[in-house]
Amino acid sequence: MPSGLIALALGGFGIGLTEFLIAGLLPQVASSLAVSEAAAGWLISGYALSVAIGAIALTAATTRLPRKQVLVGLVALFVIGNLLSALAPNYQVMLLGRVVAALCHGSFFGIGSLVARGLVAPERKSRAVAVMFAGLTLANVLGVPFGALVGERWGWRAAFWAVTAIGVLALTGIAALVPARPTEADHSAPTPAPGLRAQFRAFRSLQVWLTLTATGLGYGGMFGAFSYIAYTFTEVGGFSSAAVAWLLMVYGVGLVAGNLIGGRAADQDRDRALVLALLGLTVTLAVFGLLAAAQIASVFLVFLMGLFGFAAVPGMITRVTDVAHGAALAASANVSASNVGNALGAWLGGLAISAGLGYTAPLYVGAGVTLIAALVMAVAAHQARRH
Repeated sequence: MPSGLIALALGGFGIGLTEFLIAGLLPQVASSLAVSEAAAGWLISGYALSVAIGAIALTAATTRLPRKQVLVGLVALFVIGNLLSALAPNYQVMLLGRVVAALCHGSFFGIGSLVARGLVAPERKSRAVAVMFAGLTLANVLGVPFGALVGERWGWRAAFWAVTAIGVLALTGIAALVPARPTEADHSAPTPAPGLRAQFRAFRSLQVWLTLTATGLGYGGMFGAFSYIAYTFTEVGGFSSAAVAWLLMVYGVGLVAGNLIGGRAADQDRDRALVLALLGLTVTLAVFGLLAAAQIASVFLVFLMGLFGFAAVPGMITRVTDVAHGAALAASANVSASNVGNALGAWLGGLAISAGLGYTAPLYVGAGVTLIAALVMAVAAHQARRH
């Protein structure tokens, strides 16, 4: 494994921690900064919106710069954002820190995925992307408990100091270990002309739009169900509130496993692996809705939900960059599509609950959305074979 991949994974781990740990710290932050729970919630939703915007804006703004320099600059931005959060004297500075840290998120994973695949031979490109995303999936497992543990023992600011330190380590590692011209190893992803016009030209491809649509709907189905999973566990499954934390860790372990398995499968037959992952997620969500009252089945199914949900991620990233002929803007747009999908899925799941359909409704809604994603992916695969 190239050492540069480990540095990229560490950067992904730090960025993932920043996204997830705030959920375990929200009550402390709200009390310390004297704001309402609703205002504190903007530290989460504001971050997500900034990810979607920053993924496109920063990638477009840095399109003429060497990718390694861009990654170093993005991680530096991440460090500055978390430093602002750690030092924040008031809510406004805290929110600014969250926004600054979020701006780098989408571009880091978009551009970083191109760099990661360029560090290995073409037949291992999806596995390389999976290694980089392993940091993000580990953060999903550890983020909330890490934030809650550190916050309870040393205060919420200590958690942001810890993430800032991880960012500095990642910055040092990327600067030292990632080669300046890593794309030479992967001849399957030619680098386009550096101009912004050439980057946008990639979006003329129907394959790009089909892949982005499948990504957004796939994420939307999974996170639409996941957004309300705590209610499903407690109100339908009869789990205690204390049990929800370890159930979410089971889900996180599924994410880690799915990411690594999906990367390997995508390197062998990518389109087939993507369709099967989305269909697997569809079946899992539908069966989960039927068996949510059975606790043993719920534990197994939430693991499968994470596994199938993230199994498509490495393949989607490499697919969109391949059909976009290596355009970094398309890779970052894939991250934006996933965040838009998250918002759409959570909104649809909330509508289903508000309509009185119960706390299993988001699972069925998620299954429907993911089935559409699988159909879109099947159409994309069929058209790719035709051409």
